[in-house]
Order: sequence, then structure tokens, then C-alpha cells
Amino acid sequence: QVQFVESGGGLVQPGGSLTLSCTTSVSLESIRAMGWYRQAPGKHRELVAQLISGNAGYYSDSVKGRFTISGDSAKNTVYLVMNSLKPEDTFVYYCNTFPARDENWGQGTQVTVSS
Repeated sequence: QVQFVESGGGLVQPGGSLTLSCTTSVSLESIRAMGWYRQAPGKHRELVAQLISGNAGYYSDSVKGRFTISGDSAKNTVYLVMNSLKPEDTFVYYCNTFPARDENWGQGTQVTVSS
């Protein structure tokens, strides 16, 4: 099992920004692709962005142009920079490999966008 630990969530006003971090238990360079996902209670997880070999390969239409995924191999960390946040971005955010492995889901980090 690979352990992923998400952090950086919190409460932010509409139009604000947050940066989420995902620390991996193995070398980031050993992982072929990573993704950020989000989930509302009782719902299936939605892929938000994916990172392949150091560059972003996908953004969902709902976040394209506002979110940026990146990785830092020296820190074994994947980031999600979220700008121009909207109330509809309120979810628990998770990281995992892409495609995701069910055993690797962590606790996630809550993002709440509200005035």
C-alpha cells in the first residue's frame, strides 16, 4: 500500500486561493501518474486533475483555467494550486495514483468556499 497524506484545505472566501499538498510514502518518480480527486459525502469521487511525468495531462472542465497541478520530486509532494475559488468547489479533496487504487485513499482535506 502507498500512503498519501493531503493537507492545505480550509475555509476561503469566493474568489480566493488555496494550495493543497499531497505527500507520498514512496518516491514520486516511481509513480507513473498522479491525480487530484474530490468527493461530496455519499458521492463517487471526481477526477479534477492528473499529472504525468512532471506535466499536467488533464483538468476537468469545471476547474480548467483555475487549478494547476504540479509535482516536486525532491519533496515527494504533489500540489494543487486553486485560484478563483467558487462555492461549488466545496468538497473533500484527495490525491491518489492515476488510475486510482482503492487501497491508497487517504483522509483527504476539506475545502470550503463561503462568504
